Amino acid sequence: MTSRFISSEIYRETGYGSNHPLAIQRIGTVLSLCEQLGWLEPQGARAYVDSPVATLDDLLKLHAPDYVAALQAAENGGGVSAAMRERYRIGTMENPVFKGLFRRASTSVGGSILAARLAAEGGIAYHPSGGTHHGMRDHASGFCYFNDPAFAVLTFLEQGFERVLYVDLDAHHGDGVEAAFRGHDDVFLISVHEENRWPHTGRLEDRSTGNARNIPVPRELNDTEFDVLLDQAVLPLARQFAPQAVVVTCGADGLAGDPLSAMALSNGCLWDAVMRLAALSPSTVVLGGGGYNPWTVARCWAGLWGRLSDQAIPDALPPESVALLRALDCDLVDDEDRLPRWYTTLVDPRNDGPVRERVNEIAAAVLAPAAPTGPAPHAADAGTAARSGTGTGTGTGTGTGTTRLSEDVSA
Repeated sequence: MTSRFISSEIYRETGYGSNHPLAIQRIGTVLSLCEQLGWLEPQGARAYVDSPVATLDDLLKLHAPDYVAALQAAENGGGVSAAMRERYRIGTMENPVFKGLFRRASTSVGGSILAARLAAEGGIAYHPSGGTHHGMRDHASGFCYFNDPAFAVLTFLEQGFERVLYVDLDAHHGDGVEAAFRGHDDVFLISVHEENRWPHTGRLEDRSTGNARNIPVPRELNDTEFDVLLDQAVLPLARQFAPQAVVVTCGADGLAGDPLSAMALSNGCLWDAVMRLAALSPSTVVLGGGGYNPWTVARCWAGLWGRLSDQAIPDALPPESVALLRALDCDLVDDEDRLPRWYTTLVDPRNDGPVRERVNEIAAAVLAPAAPTGPAPHAADAGTAARSGTGTGTGTGTGTGTTRLSEDVSA
């Protein structure tokens, strides 16, 4: 199966400014690790594809014109008014204005659009720079300005796919993507996230209009428990939907050692989950997402590419990679909490453990009263609907649906 790696040199630079959880090296380190391991030119063919920048027409398929204009004006002016901050939630500590903001966010969207177009031809497109799943139609949210995962889903729909599965493995609920496709019978959404964690949406009983299942998990979720949920909830739901294409957001913030969540997964557990999800259809997009420990993020996403591109993952990293990881820093991770293996290896040991009864209860509740079946025939053109701002339209498929990012999911 063909695997492509999509990213951009823009991510070698950190954004967001100082004193922000994302003011750390993430994608740049992933790129460097993969280059040092020779993984961007597997089998003598260049796997790396440079991410395009989304056009204004692209962005307006899912985002409000005044919001897009406000982001452009904020970057050009170097700040926002109090009214703009209140209306669009930009220029805040959570969603700061910084140099290169608009281009960086637009590149993330462009990469996810390209990923879906490439995957539509067959294979896997990996875009670790993506995963901004909290972005809303008309405002920023949770460090996310635009919602690139929603654009990956939308692009599959525009390519004529009639059943697109979205699975979110980030520690935080994928609220923006759920909002984008509320009422869409050709999209099914599954989110596995830590319960009682920001944005405090995605409760177990919340199913959108029936096309979503939320799986909020308890703190310290271990690999064994995650596997139970995958086997007994996620995969049964996914298989009954019978997706023609899959989009996975594989946030690294569910890993043990992340400062902004309390889950305890190993990176190998996440890799296995992504591989099993990718096997559900011939066309898969895999995105990044959250992750605020630069060592666990870089090792997870570099190793994930190794798995996706069928590389031999080494037991020990070469000296240049060890030096790269040792040079990283993060104010959110104390020195005494930094594990030696974070500098020398890619693979975490599995974190197996007992399965709490709560986990079994969650798996059962997600499937009750019945798992979803394939969608009814659908005939809506999602792109036309979103561009017109009506939330409905005509085009590929059969039925009606809405693609506008709704405004009623609050953080």
